[in-house]
Amino acid sequence: MVIVFITIVSISEPAMVFAGDIKIGVVNTEKILRESLPAIQAQKKIDQEFVPRDEDIKRMAVQAKTLQDKLEKDSTAMEETERRNLERNLANLSREYQRAQRQMREDLNVRQNEEYSVILERTNRAISKIAETEKYDLILQLQDSVYRSQRIDITDKVIKALENE
Repeated sequence: MVIVFITIVSISEPAMVFAGDIKIGVVNTEKILRESLPAIQAQKKIDQEFVPRDEDIKRMAVQAKTLQDKLEKDSTAMEETERRNLERNLANLSREYQRAQRQMREDLNVRQNEEYSVILERTNRAISKIAETEKYDLILQLQDSVYRSQRIDITDKVIKALENE
């Protein structure tokens, strides 16, 4: 047992001495995708692309609400065929509304992923450049760490590098 302990101590001691010479940095990619200038510009661009579709979906919602109100208000005074036609129109509009919402969400996700992949590629180049010039041995991408020292967090440097690109 004593030999195992001595072996572990002798093996780990040089590693601890070596670890003092390592320069480590941490990058919060989520913050970069939220706060960097390229990310903000990309989000504005995407928002502008989807404004017309969003307005169409809002119009459908207003139409559905109008039909629903008419059905609730006048259903007792309507003929059976007129009420059924109104219900059918409302059901069709509701399905179309849900389909349009779902399709827009899917298209929005695809579009955001396209833009974010370009930003992440630029981010990785900026990180590599910072690592080379400042002689980092290791840079980790962390999203949700319990604790990290501001001393090793280089996220703001990366954001500045992206803005200066």
